[in-house]
Amino acid sequence: MKVKDIKYPDYPFTRMMKVKVEDSSKGRYQFDENYPYLDDSFNYKFNRAINAFVLRWIDNIYHRVCLGLRIEGREILKKYKKELSKGGVSICNHVFREDTVMVCRALNKYRSFHLPIFAKHLNASRLFYWMIRYLGGIPIAENMAGMRKFNEALDTYHERGEWIHVFPEEVRWDFYPYIRPFRKGPFTMAYKYNCPLLPMVITFRERKGFFRLTGSKDTPLFTIKILEPVFPDRTKTRESEVNRMMAESHERMVKAAGIENNPWPANPSDLNV
Repeated sequence: MKVKDIKYPDYPFTRMMKVKVEDSSKGRYQFDENYPYLDDSFNYKFNRAINAFVLRWIDNIYHRVCLGLRIEGREILKKYKKELSKGGVSICNHVFREDTVMVCRALNKYRSFHLPIFAKHLNASRLFYWMIRYLGGIPIAENMAGMRKFNEALDTYHERGEWIHVFPEEVRWDFYPYIRPFRKGPFTMAYKYNCPLLPMVITFRERKGFFRLTGSKDTPLFTIKILEPVFPDRTKTRESEVNRMMAESHERMVKAAGIENNPWPANPSDLNV
């Protein structure tokens, strides 16, 4: 369904969301090797528990009443309970400011969930930093030494059986009805860790009845669908498996969203640009 009259860019990785970032020279947050990408402190755990409480109860009410959020496919989590019990990598299309919380709700993972995020966004405001940091946001380091620490943190979280979520479309396009090309990051992670890759897709519904009173007519209702996981085959090369998992996940998401004639390929290398 067409939800809003938005003009989208011609290039699928163009950033549409402009974030006012505070001057890093003021000493806000430096995303280098000294940043705590892996944080086991009491302060972190305490704030994460508070964040989980807020999201699980207060924000969930907002999602139900104002956004009409439906979660479909939780039987898949039960079907693959054994395979998913040691964690994995999840992906979803990036189409709303709170789609990360929708993923948390779908997986029921509020305290064992980690999300790589564009670092500069975390210098936008203290409230935004608190919400994203203690939701599980891990800023992508801005230098090579920091990237080593960032990757070590992801390795440790995976070893603990926790979940890593990545938006493979990279940038957020609000209410975009199609599935854009994917970056290789999450599929490379799934191959590296030899763990399940769990696709999800967010679709939109027309705002009707009671829901016309609970939100703007320009904001649709949301459904998030959990799809069958994709498993890496470590007997094959990383490149071939990354491309296969990317194509298979993209195809499943397009099909689950009911999209006919999706305008984008799965692999950016196939773009005609």
